Amino acid sequence: MDNIIIYCDGGCRGNQEDHNVGGWGAVLQFRGRTKELHGSAKNTTNNIMELTATIRALETLKTDQIPIAFYIDSAYVVNGMNSWVPGWVKKGWKTASGQPVKNKELWMRLSTLAGGQKSITFNKVKGHHGVALNERADALANQGMDEIANKK
Repeated sequence: MDNIIIYCDGGCRGNQEDHNVGGWGAVLQFRGRTKELHGSAKNTTNNIMELTATIRALETLKTDQIPIAFYIDSAYVVNGMNSWVPGWVKKGWKTASGQPVKNKELWMRLSTLAGGQKSITFNKVKGHHGVALNERADALANQGMDEIANKK
């Protein structure tokens, strides 16, 4: 059986500023077909946009029976899903230092969606290194930022 391949990216212009714009993008491929998604938010963070891209990609799927391979340039998302989430769950959504997990609601949503899939992997890809689908996901995230920045 073929895998569903998903590349995700998120970004934020003015990440540490009060008034910023963020965008996210995802490219899904399955059996020669491609679907592209993007969106945006104001007053957000890069990490929120990275998580949102991954969540929205999973939410668009109509099956939980086909293996999914994510390719994401965000170490935050990949490490979270491959290593940190199980420990956070055991500790009641607290970090190793006992602090509340940042973006807890998004992590919980992503964990639930991923847990509902028969097979899912989260793979790290280097950003801005010429990986065509990762570059496209980045372009979609920038499109989202451009759209919200241009709204009056």
